[in-house]
Amino acid sequence: MLKKTKNIDAYLNQIKDIEESELYSCPSLFNVSNIKEKLDKYIADKSNVTYISIDENKNFTGLYIFYIIKEEKYGELIVGLSKNKDSYDELFGYLVTNYKDYKIDFVYNPKNNLFNEFLEKYHAKFDTIQQEMHLKDFKKRRIENKIVLYSNKYKKEYLKIHSKDVYWTGEKILKAQDRFRTILGIGNNEVVGYIDISYGLQKNVVFDVFVKEEYRNMGFAKDMLAFAVELDDSKNIFLEVDIDNIPAIKVYERLGFTKTGKDLVAVHLNIN
Repeated sequence: MLKKTKNIDAYLNQIKDIEESELYSCPSLFNVSNIKEKLDKYIADKSNVTYISIDENKNFTGLYIFYIIKEEKYGELIVGLSKNKDSYDELFGYLVTNYKDYKIDFVYNPKNNLFNEFLEKYHAKFDTIQQEMHLKDFKKRRIENKIVLYSNKYKKEYLKIHSKDVYWTGEKILKAQDRFRTILGIGNNEVVGYIDISYGLQKNVVFDVFVKEEYRNMGFAKDMLAFAVELDDSKNIFLEVDIDNIPAIKVYERLGFTKTGKDLVAVHLNIN
């Protein structure tokens, strides 16, 4: 049985047991020192919906927390924890019944074969596996290119080059400038690259990095990221990079980012 909940205290030991598993741990809870505090914050957020699954003997079998925007018919899995095939079966059946015409994004542990099995069954689109990197020892560098904070005079150029195949499109980023900084690279008097990064949080995340092809290998990505890091008071910054993108990984390492050892994969599911 899948049901909504606002309190997971009774199941905390089982949740911790799943999170400690190499195969079924959840990327958003990786290395969390106080898992209850983290989960309580997710559950308290009014934009999120929390479900637990219980078997016929009333034993806990799974925890799922989704970020939901009803008016956009969009959802995102924030926490997914289960070792139980029946729990996943029930989850996906529930989504198909209750979230018809939604687009739902999943970010999860790529070693979780149960999740893989059901996402493949429902014809989800899989992205490349990614590696999380954490800013450990920032190596300040001289910025060679023209790098600026976003302002409205760059709006048209920024939106023109911004990735469209993501939830956080350029339009959405610009509507949420209370939680994002946008850093721009300027070459030949035009916008040639951007970084979208959260700010003001305990953990800030680089959401997107892009440089136009003809301006790559000219230091724009390094300079924009260095600029972004210097603006961040906490210096507690994470980013995600495709595990096969060796050039980008080397760039981040030279700036002081290190691999956390946590892999994750993003998957997109359209529920018809």
